[in-house]
Formats: sequence, C-alpha cells, structure tokens
Amino acid sequence: MLPFLRHSEATVPLSWGRRMMIALGAAKGLAFLHNAERPVIYRDFKTSNILLDSDYTAKLSDFGLAKAGPQGDETHVSTRVMGTYGYAAPEYVMTGHLTARSDVYSFGVVLLELLTGRKSVDKTRPSKEQNLVDWARPKLNDKRKLLQIIDPRLENQYSVRAAQKACSLAYYCLSQNPKARPLMSDVVETLEPLQCPNDGANEASSSLTPTLTGGRGGAFAMGGIHDHRIHHRFPNNVGPGSICRSPNPDCSPGGPSACRVR
Repeated sequence: MLPFLRHSEATVPLSWGRRMMIALGAAKGLAFLHNAERPVIYRDFKTSNILLDSDYTAKLSDFGLAKAGPQGDETHVSTRVMGTYGYAAPEYVMTGHLTARSDVYSFGVVLLELLTGRKSVDKTRPSKEQNLVDWARPKLNDKRKLLQIIDPRLENQYSVRAAQKACSLAYYCLSQNPKARPLMSDVVETLEPLQCPNDGANEASSSLTPTLTGGRGGAFAMGGIHDHRIHHRFPNNVGPGSICRSPNPDCSPGGPSACRVR
C-alpha cells in the first residue's frame, strides 16, 4: 500500500479514469461507515488517509479520530473539534457539532483536489487561490468557468460531460448548509457512471470493495500537504446529472434533508 502522494506526484500524472476510480473507492469506504448499524463518522477524511494498492484501489486508513454517530432522535454529536485545516466542515469548526455530512464536506475537498490537481491549502499561490475551496467552488456551478479549473496536466483527456457531473457533485458536497450536501450513498451512485473503462487496464473495474485499514496513514497528501491539525475544545456531551432534487435550486435551508446529485 502506498500513500496517495507517491502516486499523485509521479512524473506521469494520474489519468482521469484513475482519479475517478480513487474517488469512487474512497466514497464507498465512507458510505460503508455511515451506513453501518451504528454509524461511524470518520472525522478526518483527507488525501493522506487514502492508501492505494497496485491496482489503484482506494483504502481508508487512520481511524484515530473516528467517532460514533448520533442515534435515535439525536441530530449530531457534540465533540472537541479535531481534524485538518482545509478539510474540516465549517459548521463543525464553528460549533463542534459533528454529523455524517461533515465527512461529505471533507470528501468534497478531496474530490476538488482530484479535479484540479491542487492542494487544499497552498501558501505558495496568490492570496486569492491559497484556499482551494474558496477559489474553486464559485466556478464549479458555472459551465463557462468550471473547465478552467480542471487539472491542465490531464491535457483534455476526459469527457466534458463527466467533468461537469464531477464538478457539480463537488459543488453540492461543499455546500455551507450541511443539509444541502448529498449522502455518501448518493455520492457513490453519482460517481459510478463516471468511471472510464477504456482508460487503462487497471481502471475498468467499478466494483471497488470499501476496504478499511487500521493504524496511522502515511504522513503525506496530494502535492505534499502539511498536516495542519486543528484542536478546539467543546463540551463532550452528546446533544439531543448535476441537478439537485430540490424545489430550491440553491439547496438553501428549508429544503430536503438529502440533496441528490445526478
């Protein structure tokens, strides 16, 4: 097993097919955790916690910050904020309220890294481009601009329709409103048709088994991301294609609890 970094920094960049394969494998891993009899929230999903085998099958590692999800009438788990800057959901950072939708936001950041080939936080770039989500999200829902943020190293070797669907998925995963984010099961359903069966012998399979590995993941991430962990204390109590299926096109508060992306 190799950390994501070893592959993403290779001389030959990852192809579109392999990127979508990694995204699907990681999404299946998170969906498996969220749909367990007692749901588990990963809480620190990021590129450095994704390991790849020789067939580019994604495996999740490092469950040190995983947390049992809310049960019954509970809407969230209140906990100390721990995660990695650039990946943690904004509502979790601000309130300490943790839900499965917090993982969905983190997945959206990783998907954005796969699409753009950029780090979640890159201090070497111009100030307006240092935070990947702030720079890219406004462009994800604009058909005139979204292709401008796709990793140029792909050299247009991808389906424009697939890129639009992937960008739309990232857009909803990164919604400020947690209820507007899709479930991970919906993310898997959206990513499966985007697999590219002709893009390399090892990329044909879309039946990726969500494999979970214990222990610490490699201390690497796409593009050499530093591990900016955030720690704030909150009470440890537990408190009480590309169309969003919602009457509100912006999936604003008051819409359905799950925003399905097609």
